Parts: sequence; C-alpha cells; structure tokens
Amino acid sequence: MSDLTINTNLARKILTGFIHTEITRTGFSRAVIALSGGVDSSLSCYLAAEALGPENVLAIRMPYKSSSQDSLEHAQLVIDDTGIQSLTVPITDMVDPLFEQFPDGDRIRRGNAMARARMIVLYDQSSAFDGLVIGSGNKTEILLGYTTLYGDSAYALNPLGDLYKTQVRQLAGAVGVPDVIVSKPPTADLWQGQTDEGELGFTYDEVDRLLYMLVDERYRPEECVTAGFEQEFVHDVVNRIRRAHFKRVLPPIAKLSKRTVGYDFLYPRDWGT
Repeated sequence: MSDLTINTNLARKILTGFIHTEITRTGFSRAVIALSGGVDSSLSCYLAAEALGPENVLAIRMPYKSSSQDSLEHAQLVIDDTGIQSLTVPITDMVDPLFEQFPDGDRIRRGNAMARARMIVLYDQSSAFDGLVIGSGNKTEILLGYTTLYGDSAYALNPLGDLYKTQVRQLAGAVGVPDVIVSKPPTADLWQGQTDEGELGFTYDEVDRLLYMLVDERYRPEECVTAGFEQEFVHDVVNRIRRAHFKRVLPPIAKLSKRTVGYDFLYPRDWGT
C-alpha cells in the first residue's frame, strides 16, 4: 500500500485549485454536487466548499424509496459541517412510472434508471443555481467501468478521477470528512443490502494495488501474476478495463472530412481563441 500513499496536503491544494480554476475560467462561480452520503461525494463537497466558498456550493440529496436512512443522515453531516447549501429531491416518482411499463426490469436496469434520474435533477438544478456540476467518480470506478453512462458519470469536471478509492479515503480523512462516512462499506445504495465490493466480487484495497501496477507502473498482466496476484483476478480486472473503454471517451465519430471533431478539431484555438 505504500505506493498508493499520497501527500494529502499537496493533493488538497491541487484539487481545490483545479475546482476554482476550471469553474471560473468558464465564467461561473458556483457548483452543484449530487451528495449521496458516501465518501466520494462527501469529499467533492468539502473540496468545492473550500475552493469556492460554501455559499457557492449546492449539494443535492436524491433518495429513492429504497434508499437507506443512513445515507440521508450522513449527507446531512456533510451539509452541516461544510455550511454548503442543500436541496432534497426524491426520485421515486420519476423512476417508478418507467418500470410500471417494464415490470420485468431487473435490479441493474432499475439502478441505471435511478442514476440517470439523478442526472436529470442535477442538471436541471445546475441551470437553476447557475453552477457547474462537479462529479465524484474515482479512478478505480472509472477504470473498471463501475459507473452508469449518462448517470453518475455525467459532470462538467471531476476532481477525484485520478484518485484510487483507497486514496480518496486518505484525502477524505485529511480534509475532515466524518469518520462514519470514511469507514463505512462503499455502496451506490441502489437496492437494500447492496455494496460495491459485494457486487464487484473483490475489495477496493486489493483491486487498487493491482490497478496501480497495471496502469501507473505499466506492468503486464503476467508480471502481476508473478508478483503474487491470482491469475483469474488479473484476467477479470484486465477484461473489465478493456470492456469499459467506451465509458471513458466521447462516442467515436465516423471520419469523412479533413477536420473531424475529436480527431483533427481538438483545441479551443481551432475556433480562434
């Protein structure tokens, strides 16, 4: 785990600077964050409050009928501690009518619908509050594809995307996120008893060590096996990274002209800025 240890003071300085710079450069001064009561979104709230001032941050709680009361209470701890503005918008009446038409919808489909309903609320309130949406997806989730496309992966900027889950916990503890949030089992709270690690089939601690070797240190999969990881585990993680690539990039555009968006037309200076 020593390779995953971060300088929390430096990370805090960089990420608050990132939030302030990326929001103000677009002419905005405010931010909107979906606050679940988990460690990732809580950390985004703390960083945003420090970067922009708590009066310029709106945290939105969006419970579904099966959401745990703990999630709401933990989110309130963050709101009270940071002094940020808040709003609670239940999404049950948005999600349930869809599955009244498709009663055979499984838990995954319902969970994805919840995530996308929250995105709709978030972007509506982004317009109402005149602030940009700040995300809270961490590097582990992004690499594994453990996100909902156009759901929790939808945001204007993301300060946490280069931090593995274990590093998020380190920084969260350093900035003052309550320990009850930092130490609880991670969950998307999509159905009762759901946990990230139970759904993934492995712990964040073990997968972060493997991802660090594969991605940051550029180890080959067979070298990771030699280093002590189970071959099946390495194979599973590598396949997850490959299959999830489409979630990490903009949709590809078929190239027909000399200057195609995403290929040759890439930078703001291409439009005279």
